[in-house]
Order: sequence, then C-alpha cells, then structure tokens
Amino acid sequence: MADPSSNELGLDPANESPFKGKTGLRRVWNALSYSLAGLKAAYLCEDAFRQEVMLAAVLIPAACLLPVPWLGRGLMIASVLLVLVVELLNSAIEAVVDRVSLENHRLAKRAKDIGSAAVLVSLLIVTVVWGCVLMGSF
Repeated sequence: MADPSSNELGLDPANESPFKGKTGLRRVWNALSYSLAGLKAAYLCEDAFRQEVMLAAVLIPAACLLPVPWLGRGLMIASVLLVLVVELLNSAIEAVVDRVSLENHRLAKRAKDIGSAAVLVSLLIVTVVWGCVLMGSF
C-alpha cells in the first residue's frame, strides 16, 4: 500500500488558514502581534487573569529580592508564570465554549470546570514550590 499524501490526509496548509502561508520574519512578527493582542484581551476581559498578574507583580520581585539560591529563585518565578499560562489557556477554553453555545450543557460545564481545576493545580504548585524553597533557605 502506498503512503498517503498530505492532501489525502487533509493536511494541505493552503486549505487550513490564509495565515499559514506566512514564513520567516513576517510569521514571527504576526505571532508576536497575535500574542500581545491575546495578553491585552485577557487582561481587559478576564478578572482572574488581572488578579494573577497582580500576584505575579508582587511575587516575582519578591523572589528576586529574597536570599534564596538561583535555582530556587528560578523555580519560584517559573511557578508564578505557570499560573499565568494556565489561566490564559483556561480563558481560551472558556471563550471557545461560550462561542460554540451559551446554553447550559454538561460537556461545556465539564470543560470549564477542568480548566478551572488546572488553574487551581497551578496555584498549588506555586504554594509547594515557594514553601519548599523558602523552608530550605532559612
């Protein structure tokens, strides 16, 4: 049996999106622009993201000022940034679910609840990492 071509698998990039054809610096510039627009939208439209940005604005400088080893400091900062990443993904999931339908549906609730649980787990990671680093440093 012959190998299927990308067209037979429906993998033709030209059929996916008009933006997929961009390459090189233009693609990087577009990606940066879309990322900044996403951060702006999350900050303006998502209360939880704004709260977590405020938390990061306190915790990241604190991690830089505390007398902890470099590895611990890196883990502390990374754990805080992880919360922001997970919140962005959770917000994206919620936006897509709401775009599909605003009707109450068990699968929509499940998707939103799982996204929320991911944020909770990321906040627990911050607590554990900061606790471990601080307890090991003092």
